[in-house]
Amino acid sequence: MTKPDKSNLPSRHVTEGPARAPHRSYFYAMGLDEEAIAQPWVGVATCWNEAAPCNIALNRQAQAVKLGVKKGNGTPREFTTITVTDGIAMGHEGMRSSLASREAIADTVELTMRGHCYDAIVGLAGCDKSLPGMMMAMVRLNTPSVFIYGGSILPGRLNGKDITVQDVFEAVGKHQAGAMSDAELEVIERVACPSAGACGGQFTANTMACVSEAIGLALMNSSGAPAPYESRDQYGIASGEAVMNLIAKNIRARDVVTRKSLENAARVVACTGGSTNAGLHLPAIAHEAGIDFDLFDVCDIFKDTPYFVDLKPGGQYVAKDLYEVGGVPVVMKELRKAGLIHEDCITASGRTIGEELDMIAPEADGRVIYPIDNPITKTGGVVGLKGNLAPEGAIVKVAGMSEEEQSFTGPARCFESEEEAFAAVKARAYKEGEVLVIRNEGPSGGPGMREMLATTAALSGQGMGKKVALITDGRFSGATRGFCVGHVGPEAAHGGPIGLLKDGDQITINAITGELSVELTDDELAERKANWGGAKETIYASGALWKFAKLVGATRYGATTHPGAKDEKHIYMDL
Repeated sequence: MTKPDKSNLPSRHVTEGPARAPHRSYFYAMGLDEEAIAQPWVGVATCWNEAAPCNIALNRQAQAVKLGVKKGNGTPREFTTITVTDGIAMGHEGMRSSLASREAIADTVELTMRGHCYDAIVGLAGCDKSLPGMMMAMVRLNTPSVFIYGGSILPGRLNGKDITVQDVFEAVGKHQAGAMSDAELEVIERVACPSAGACGGQFTANTMACVSEAIGLALMNSSGAPAPYESRDQYGIASGEAVMNLIAKNIRARDVVTRKSLENAARVVACTGGSTNAGLHLPAIAHEAGIDFDLFDVCDIFKDTPYFVDLKPGGQYVAKDLYEVGGVPVVMKELRKAGLIHEDCITASGRTIGEELDMIAPEADGRVIYPIDNPITKTGGVVGLKGNLAPEGAIVKVAGMSEEEQSFTGPARCFESEEEAFAAVKARAYKEGEVLVIRNEGPSGGPGMREMLATTAALSGQGMGKKVALITDGRFSGATRGFCVGHVGPEAAHGGPIGLLKDGDQITINAITGELSVELTDDELAERKANWGGAKETIYASGALWKFAKLVGATRYGATTHPGAKDEKHIYMDL
């Protein structure tokens, strides 16, 4: 055989020369032969586990990826990392582990790739934090990289309608309000999630799956097919072949993830009414590439992007419906018509976005994907806010809300934790017209920046979703509905204004003008800051969450835990 040239590939450190005979003996022990050892090595990383349906199909899909790598004359090596699934972690202390798990995923993938000297990566992920975590690792390592989503869950059916887990969370609120019986709740919980796959609406997992295509790390349309469809295997095989092509052309993750491709990704989030969590994850991915792209940059793009894809929770349809009308490529074709896509960005196929879109035949169907010249609303489904209550910004999802519903002024009702707020909502110990303030739930102060779906869903279930507003230095699930503002920065633990509020302070939220303010003068805020008692003590004085709280940076920049590419002194691929 003709031996591949590995002189510029990391795997040479474990496969080449007499000194690596002990290493090769391990490889022979696993059934590899001389030819396989000599080929480029590809890490096939999955977040497979038995925690939730979003991850359960990843193990099988990884086998298809490995077939593709072998077809491309590479040697695949499968490994797994952790996942914390938000749907399971939601509404209790476990949710503190969610955002920290994004960092742990990126870190463990990096360590595995470095330790074993793999030349490239195909990463499979299924749940909210595992998608950005996997993409962050790719950009950090700057290897040839292809991302593939595990696919969405099929919708449940009840009384002739499609339902998702969002309906079950809201059913809890209806049950608490006496509007749903025990038996009805038992029925909905049994039928809402009928298959493997991630939550079906345009919640965080599907939002970040759309991002993976728009940013160029995933093959076009690879994120669309639901997880149970065995047709997903063709995308797995194609992704394995694609990464071998990237190795041959030396196209690396940072060639793909650029300022322009991040802007493309933000466009797709906005026009699909995607999760506010994208405002956290896009800056974090940018950080790994050393690109300045913070929450305000994301929100500037949201501001002038039409919202024209009608997906839950603000709209009617789920990921399966989007796939059936052409998926993300058709969405991007519509954006291109308005000049809102950078077409010269390279993708995982080795072709540019423009070249990829030229090959897409379907057009907007007018039901799930509206034509861009006749959008649902003229501005994006997600909006950034700023003001004396949020000097470092905040974010709110307005998809599905009328213009009148996008402004709110009312007195603050302050809660020191999510549990305190949820107990008040459950007991109806709040009033119509109030702005519920949940603080001490930021990345550091929580620690962990929990999502508030249990609380917001309970409000919706009580029929109060439009009668109160809610702000927090924590996060909201992509399934959240109502006027709910998250990512308020600086967080309370860092002395942000949200930590200085008192009951009765008049708060104004205006998604039309981009304002989040409190009726206090600078002097009044300064006086309260001078009398502030410091960050609330948490119960996490050791362990992973203590470490995360000590290291995590500002929400505005993605809540990351290391200096990023700007401070790096080497690139893994070049060692």
